Amino acid sequence: MNEEVIVTTYVVIDDGLKAFGKHSHVLAQMSDAEVVLVAIVAALYFQNHHERALCVLVAMGYIRRGLSVSRFNRRLHQLADWLPGVLMILGELFSHGQVFVMDSMPVPVCKRARAGRCRKVRGAQYCGYCAAKKEKFFGWRLHMVCTPNGLPVAFDLLPAALHDLTPIHELTVELPCGACVYADKGYNCLPDEDTILQETGVRLIPIRRNNMQPHAWVDDFDLRLYRRRIETIYSQLESMGLERLHARTNSGFEIKLHASLLALAFTNLN
Repeated sequence: MNEEVIVTTYVVIDDGLKAFGKHSHVLAQMSDAEVVLVAIVAALYFQNHHERALCVLVAMGYIRRGLSVSRFNRRLHQLADWLPGVLMILGELFSHGQVFVMDSMPVPVCKRARAGRCRKVRGAQYCGYCAAKKEKFFGWRLHMVCTPNGLPVAFDLLPAALHDLTPIHELTVELPCGACVYADKGYNCLPDEDTILQETGVRLIPIRRNNMQPHAWVDDFDLRLYRRRIETIYSQLESMGLERLHARTNSGFEIKLHASLLALAFTNLN
């Protein structure tokens, strides 16, 4: 494990929680920042297995006193609403460049064959298709905007059947005027591109389909350059087990998702 990443993660999380007015109880065996740290380290090194991460961090001396697994889970669920807030703060810090990349990835909740017995989500809107892997899945689809360095700026988790263009306006509204967002073929829609450009000054530049008028050669060059980076980012999330998350409740599922995004941010920050 990278000691620098762990220390940086703890410091930023501790400062972020304090910025929101969240302070640990003086009698708590583990501080709130330590609880969140375990969840992030679990995502980064143990594919979101909290018990393993807790045992290793205690054994290596990063945490002085551990908690039982059940007590740790209760503490972590109490902090569930604070994780998106920390991600929002980091997104505001990272969203000052002029180049961003956008894509979506499947986040299944169970095997497609078990969809009829799934209790977390139900309905046809959660039945999606991953064109890159040419396979169907059941669950959610993560839409994300990142910097070229792999720092998440904005994200949205939507039912898998919804089109990639569904959250496009919400994901680009906070980006700086004049920025360029490079995306894949799923984001092709000339009316949406014109609307986003008029309302926010942001240029959405997706890979054109064969039956569409191509971009200028400069945009095509930048597309090839930056599209490689988004594939690397999603490979990092796959290595964290984002496509194999095990959680009994929707809140637990979201906690592991947010922890994975925080792990991605702190990994690419260093």
